[in-house]
Amino acid sequence: MKRRRIQPPPIKAGQSISQLVNDHFIAYNAGRLREAAGLLASKMLREDRTIIGLSLTGAMTPAGIGVSCLIPLIEAGFVDYVVSTGANLYHDIHHGLDLELFASHPFQDDRELRREGIIRIYDILFDYDVLLKTDEFIYRLIEAPEFQATMGTAEFHYRLGRAVDERAKALGAADRSVVAAAYRAGVPLYTSSPGDSSIGMNIAARRLEGIGPIIDPSLDVNETAAIVLHAKEDDGRSGVLIVGGGSPKNFLLQTEPQLQEVLKIAESGHDFFIQITDARPDTGGLSGATPGEAYTWGKVSEEGLPDMVVCYADATIALPILTAYALENCRPRPLKRLYDRRERILDSLKKAAAQARERDAKAAAARPDSAPPKGKA
Repeated sequence: MKRRRIQPPPIKAGQSISQLVNDHFIAYNAGRLREAAGLLASKMLREDRTIIGLSLTGAMTPAGIGVSCLIPLIEAGFVDYVVSTGANLYHDIHHGLDLELFASHPFQDDRELRREGIIRIYDILFDYDVLLKTDEFIYRLIEAPEFQATMGTAEFHYRLGRAVDERAKALGAADRSVVAAAYRAGVPLYTSSPGDSSIGMNIAARRLEGIGPIIDPSLDVNETAAIVLHAKEDDGRSGVLIVGGGSPKNFLLQTEPQLQEVLKIAESGHDFFIQITDARPDTGGLSGATPGEAYTWGKVSEEGLPDMVVCYADATIALPILTAYALENCRPRPLKRLYDRRERILDSLKKAAAQARERDAKAAAARPDSAPPKGKA
């Protein structure tokens, strides 16, 4: 039984984030956040061979979490691929285009805000024109020849990120956009529901004219599964850092059932699991549920299960603490640039799937009950 005596020292001025978390985050969800920080720093980031995927839901980028947390994690090599809602990537582009969002308070007269053309996301306010300018940027961008093709969301966001990076630098707004940072670092960005955001809405609008990309979600399903299989090569590990839940969480975790259940490739599940959520499992609202339940699906490994952590907390509080803790305790890791190696990684998946099909076909043919009845061909 793991246990520690509850006898923290008094908090003193000038303590580091590590001292605060290690010494004073003792029980309840503070204790879970300490466990998550320890798992991230001491195991997930300890070796360069662990590939870490991050899923992102909730309105995180409008609140500045992209600039404060996600970009530092990407640039330090602590996040290797991302599955996000399209909304987070859309609102991230506002920062790259140097469009202003403001912190305020949630107790507004929303009818007055509507009359004044002000958008509210809880206690965040911005002008309706921010949406229009971002829409215009995307709408015009996908006229370019490089977008006239069928592609997955990783390829689309890579091309989008390059354009945002160029515009941000011209506007003096460099290093403010996650989409641009992922492009520079070769970190694939996936969206599990590509039509469910203003980015998808602009793509759909251009498709009415026969212009722009055709997004193929099957490419994303296979690429993310291939990344997880690649992570396990040569005794490597796969870890997931889940911010929120929803479709991105499931998409990140379904990589293992895609390998084991559908493609019949022998695999054991993700090795490391951290989730920050405020949902509950008993109402069906905790998408993908807890690590124990995920284990029954083969999504996580039995070996890693005892250390897996769910922290029931506000992500805008917990993720900055986790980020600061990781940066304070871990050296930067070499960028894996998975986007640049997508085709080779996907080829490995194709070969493994073909071998699994051949193995199963041979096993089926060898079973006594597979022989045709007597007297029939």
